[in-house]
Amino acid sequence: MKFRLAVLSDLTQLKQIYIEIIRHMNENQIPIWDDIYPCEFFEEDIRQNRLYLLTEHTEIIAAFALCSSHSGEHHVTWKKPGGKTLYLDRLGINARYMGTGIGSLMLEKAKETARALGADFLRLFVVDINKPAIRLYQKNGFQQADGFFEETIDEDFTLHEFGYEISLH
Repeated sequence: MKFRLAVLSDLTQLKQIYIEIIRHMNENQIPIWDDIYPCEFFEEDIRQNRLYLLTEHTEIIAAFALCSSHSGEHHVTWKKPGGKTLYLDRLGINARYMGTGIGSLMLEKAKETARALGADFLRLFVVDINKPAIRLYQKNGFQQADGFFEETIDEDFTLHEFGYEISLH
């Protein structure tokens, strides 16, 4: 397996994989992603050199973005405020590889990459109904921050998100 930055030629396959992830999430009553998010953010992630992939030959197995800010960052109380922080966003595992340990591997890659980029903390937000993701983050040492972030998508749809963090030192 190869871990690398995404390039624009990955975009078509990446979107196809995330469409399958979204279908899988919807089937499991986790309707939090759609045809806009996260797929419409990938091109900018690639252009900003913040989207990372795990591949096997030409197949994308998993992806995530490392961002310097998050709209919810000031809505929760972090256990250790301060220090350089990167935010893990849009983590997705190819549906064919779910349940194989790739999620934990990608979290290790995210921690290694964030550390190499000079971050003191890796933080993320996860929607309260995404129990599989919450279990994954907790299993891998992430600690929940106090409070939550309400992200209003439209007048009929608000996401309730918990913040999680891990120290990289």
